Amino acid sequence: MTRRFKVLVVLVVMALIAAGGMVVAWARHDDGQPVTILGTWTGDQADQFEEVLRGFGIPFQYQGTAAQRDVLLSEVQSGEPPDIVIMPGIGQLAEYADQGRLKPLNRLYDPAQYGAPWNATGTDSSSVYWVPVKADLKSIVWYRQGEKPPDSPARLRSWCIGMGDDGASGWPGTDWIEDLVLQHAGPALYEKWALGTGKAQWWRSAPVRSAWEAWAGLLGQDRTAARHALLTDHRGSPKSHGLLFDAWGRCGLEHQGSFARSFYQSDALHAGLLDSAPLLPGGGPVLAHEVTGDFAALFSSRSPARELIRKLASKEGQQKWARLGVFSANRQVTSQRSAIDREISERLRTGPRCLDASDVMAPAVRDAFYEAVLQTIARIAAGQNPGVPRLLQDVQRVQDAQSAQDDDGRTAPKTVCSTR
Repeated sequence: MTRRFKVLVVLVVMALIAAGGMVVAWARHDDGQPVTILGTWTGDQADQFEEVLRGFGIPFQYQGTAAQRDVLLSEVQSGEPPDIVIMPGIGQLAEYADQGRLKPLNRLYDPAQYGAPWNATGTDSSSVYWVPVKADLKSIVWYRQGEKPPDSPARLRSWCIGMGDDGASGWPGTDWIEDLVLQHAGPALYEKWALGTGKAQWWRSAPVRSAWEAWAGLLGQDRTAARHALLTDHRGSPKSHGLLFDAWGRCGLEHQGSFARSFYQSDALHAGLLDSAPLLPGGGPVLAHEVTGDFAALFSSRSPARELIRKLASKEGQQKWARLGVFSANRQVTSQRSAIDREISERLRTGPRCLDASDVMAPAVRDAFYEAVLQTIARIAAGQNPGVPRLLQDVQRVQDAQSAQDDDGRTAPKTVCSTR
């Protein structure tokens, strides 16, 4: 071996050692970085969440935005997704799982602590990709205490309605239609519609069309009120106390989830709660409650991120958050603070319950649903026929295209509803 070659070998070895050291140093540096978390909570809700996280002793960096879908897509496309994302859209999480971007959560939490439909896994039953870390009840109506409405369908002028949202305008309208389908057709059909089961034309079926037309009929009672709903943010104006308390004297009912109290701020103490079924167009008994959750998923295999998920989904972690007035799907979590809190908590865990249908749907179908809702209101506000059959046909086309794509198998919930 020549002296020159020996020197070259030594230099190569030194370079490899140095590179190895750099890799090790970088890996250690990477493990020591704060866990990045992307969620939808801002303001007081973000403050509550960060208070819980600080108790875990794991460095973190939280970003809350109402435009979460767009922010996440941008970060994923740039190759820099957050370690953890927390969102209600299981359908969107399922797409990321199908792309191989999500890491399994197996053994990071105890599924026995979460009953159906909260612990519904994807089609690959060996892997779990999301866990509910916050829960909310829908199929309810808020009213101002002392102004309890009669137990009968309410006219449009009674409702405080806003369709606006920074990142997903129209979803409050999908809640109305979902609730109407659920209360009039029952959980079994609702689940098939939400999952797009089989080859049936669920969007053009009589129960879905009937629910949509009932909602359009309500909006058609007052074009001015319909236009106001289209142009109003569902949270009310900035620094307000939510639609229900901002609109004192103009409307007295709000069809909104249990999270609405965060918009009411100090006036939340003056809000009463009723089941929505008797007050919806057509009225009727309560067949089930629609529920929604914020589900945590992992884009990273970093140990601190996995540990944070484990702590957040545990009974102890959920209990800490519950003490701040947040609801949990964990069966072992208690200590809700008021009678209304206990009522909401009980309904989240017992009796017929169905996940929010649009949250479960594939993003393309969900977005078509949102758009059809906004078109319905816009046409009514303009004095036009809403054209419900044509709108539903358009959404069905999107569903058909999605179903054809899903023939190869899609990571999606197996169940949407639970009767236990």
